[in-house]
Amino acid sequence: MSWKLQPSAVFAASPLVPVMVIKNLDDALPMAQALSDGGINVFEITLRSAVALEAIKLISEAMPQTLVGAGTVISPQQYDDAVAAGAKFVISPGATVSLLKHAVQGDVPLMPGTSTPSEMMTALELGYDHLKFFPAEANGGAPALKAISAPLPQLTFCPTGGISPENVERYLALDCVATVGGSWILPNDAIAAGNWQEVTRLTQEAVAFIQNLRR
Repeated sequence: MSWKLQPSAVFAASPLVPVMVIKNLDDALPMAQALSDGGINVFEITLRSAVALEAIKLISEAMPQTLVGAGTVISPQQYDDAVAAGAKFVISPGATVSLLKHAVQGDVPLMPGTSTPSEMMTALELGYDHLKFFPAEANGGAPALKAISAPLPQLTFCPTGGISPENVERYLALDCVATVGGSWILPNDAIAAGNWQEVTRLTQEAVAFIQNLRR
């Protein structure tokens, strides 16, 4: 792998990786700035909207001090498109062999999504040891990840999917978990109203809560 940025550095950069669905390009910079003001400078911008790649490019250029990544990447072509737009890391919901083999030769790290031991072993065989556990809650939550990871101590995870203030402590208590992905700091009503102060408040609250857990 010729990645300049290692997955471990991405996972270590923030205790919480916000899962950002940007439907309106005008929201991109205010959303990113609100998260940054709250103490988070790692962004996973999902490719679930028509403006996602434009948003990655816009934030990458305007806020070069941040780590802007692409999420919901499901093909080699999307990986290439995200990198071309300025993504510094890529996250996928699954782990197809074609995507894993392609990203190994790419310029930025891929953290593939996995939910079963077989998927994790396949990723490990192809050189990946930092993975997303997705969808976390639907796949048994922290107890399931604890059990699955026991025979795979080489792996480090970012659980995503259903993570909330009510259950995040259970995930962060696991030795295999370095960070978590979540969207509760980006409520739809706040985004629709352009209430970026609320996003900043929720972000500050989440960062402080997680930091206290880790003391």
